[in-house]
Amino acid sequence: MDYYLAVDIGASGGRHILGWLENGILKTEEIYRFDNGMEKRDGHLIWNIENLYNNIIAGMKKCRQIGKTPAYMGIDTWAVDYVLLDRDDKALGVPYAYRDHRTAGMDKVVYAKESQEELYKRTGIQKQIFNTIFQLMAHKKKEPDILGRAEHMLMIPDYLNFLLTGVKHTEYTNATTTGLVAAKSGDWDLELTDRLGFPRRIFKPIVKPGTRVGSLRQYIADEIGYNLSVMLPATHDTASAVLSVPYDEDGIYISSGTWSLMGIECKEADCGLLSQNKNITNEGGFGDTFRYLKNIMGLWMIQSVRNELGRKYSFGELCNMAEEEKDFPEFVDVNDESFLSPDSMTEAIREYCRKKHSDNLPETPGQLAKTIYHSLSISYRDTVMEFEELTGKIYHSIYIVGGGCNADYLNRLTAKATGKNVYAGPTEATAIGNIMAQMIGSGLVKNKAEGRRIIYNSTDIRKYLPN
Repeated sequence: MDYYLAVDIGASGGRHILGWLENGILKTEEIYRFDNGMEKRDGHLIWNIENLYNNIIAGMKKCRQIGKTPAYMGIDTWAVDYVLLDRDDKALGVPYAYRDHRTAGMDKVVYAKESQEELYKRTGIQKQIFNTIFQLMAHKKKEPDILGRAEHMLMIPDYLNFLLTGVKHTEYTNATTTGLVAAKSGDWDLELTDRLGFPRRIFKPIVKPGTRVGSLRQYIADEIGYNLSVMLPATHDTASAVLSVPYDEDGIYISSGTWSLMGIECKEADCGLLSQNKNITNEGGFGDTFRYLKNIMGLWMIQSVRNELGRKYSFGELCNMAEEEKDFPEFVDVNDESFLSPDSMTEAIREYCRKKHSDNLPETPGQLAKTIYHSLSISYRDTVMEFEELTGKIYHSIYIVGGGCNADYLNRLTAKATGKNVYAGPTEATAIGNIMAQMIGSGLVKNKAEGRRIIYNSTDIRKYLPN
């Protein structure tokens, strides 16, 4: 029996989760957990890559210590962020975090060279000011010496894979989030990168998930006490999460975590004007699909408020307090840019309400939580309506996966607001999708359809009715 190791790294932390098949049932075990977070350095938000690498190694050592050494491993992270390397494979500058404000105004610089409408026609990627295309333009305008010396651009999981194996390439699902991949070809749009003045040499070959990267560097294998095959899952965490959805063609998924990624799977990208106006994106998915989805601010808002409250309350307690405030009427547009990276989420919510000339400023923790959860459910409702308008289909079910699927109160609000059946689970969606991609890539599981059947049969799915 082979063990498969998912290293699932999010904006606030990472986990090492082992997976294996036992009588056709997917079994998982969390082996190691570590903290992550954006750090402030010289006025910018950055990632501590050294910390991530050291924890990856520590978790792999833990596998050996408990006698469960994996034969395969795969890394997934968030999207859009990257590391630039020089000709000696040394990192240049710092790995900026997507919430850093250095991209302010870079959209105007990009659109002066390629209009927003034409850019969407080419890539199908929605405008987010933190997209890689705007980050690279910030590098070009503010640190041209670094971009000029760069020989390689590797997305965060690709850089971590390079540290482990010495192999440099870019995994497809994460590459598509850059806004620099042509939707039709699935490859870098080099005509676009030329127009923007980004050097062609930095863009590495794009490789599909399920591909074997290589073995560990020998000194790493010696350090941890074993070797294995590093595999490519869908390295964008949302793409891994979507692979775990017990999905049907009449359903919409929500990958619920720091962000709420809500969408459907399609065989072709929709790069039309209506999709652009609705700010829908076409990101690459496992198995030559597109994740036709919308980014919604998600649980980042309640996570931030909880931190501002000194983590005095658990998320479950905040849900209970929100439910007690059921008559509190306030809601906000969760996708407003003021909630992206405020100094205080609590004050940002109150200021938004003030600008609406509201008489109901949320003051208590329960009122703040009620505002956030209610607003999310309204955003989900509106997004369902948009998808039905764009596709001409009626969707009867919503599948919520990821850590946010445990928010029972939000699930009930979502069912009521949308009028759809809501199915919640699996919780460890990203890690499970990561593991399943490895199993498919190694030949243990035949294809995505078989993988989803295994996941469904291995998961406790909770159902919420709209009435």
